[in-house]
Amino acid sequence: MPILSKYSTEQIESLMQEMQTVLQTHNASVDLGLLALGNLATHIINKHVPEALRADVANSFAKALQQSVTQTKKVIQ
Repeated sequence: MPILSKYSTEQIESLMQEMQTVLQTHNASVDLGLLALGNLATHIINKHVPEALRADVANSFAKALQQSVTQTKKVIQ
């Protein structure tokens, strides 16, 4: 079942493209890019999610990331 989002595909893709451009501008390696994106995710959670919900949001984010990597792997193979 597809996941419904309150954001349009265009909004998501535009933001992703801008973030990718920043990483490319800085010649960021894979590990530097992932480090920066992980730190940004942590910052967003810590600044914009109530403390009582942070662990749940982080766990949901990690689970969604793992699932997307696993699903992508299945599609590529």
